[in-house]
Amino acid sequence: MGRVIHFEIHVDDMDRAKKFYGDVFGWTFEDWSDYAGSPYFGAVTGDEDSLGINGALMQRRSLPPELNQALNGYACTLEIDDYDACEAMILKNCGKVVLAKHALPGMAWQGYYHDTEGNIFGIHQPDKEAK
Repeated sequence: MGRVIHFEIHVDDMDRAKKFYGDVFGWTFEDWSDYAGSPYFGAVTGDEDSLGINGALMQRRSLPPELNQALNGYACTLEIDDYDACEAMILKNCGKVVLAKHALPGMAWQGYYHDTEGNIFGIHQPDKEAK
């Protein structure tokens, strides 16, 4: 079976991206640039006892995605506790709404955003009462 064990987010401005993901989601970063041979920061996304995976921010090596182009790659979705508070932090930190908060009936609240680097990600608040 091919289980996802790591992710990479391509970024133009490493400091700006670290600030965005650190401020919004509380991620911490470890410099793995010497190992990777280019700017590359490991992203610790939670404690070892939590469900989920860690990943990295890596220097983008091509043009950034154009606004409103079709998604080319994977969109990571992050489980959060408070949708409205998380969205407020995303917007405060220069993120932008792609697809507004909507109900996945009987399951959760979901929405999609652009980070400061033009990448799309989702947030997901479980809620069996969502409708």
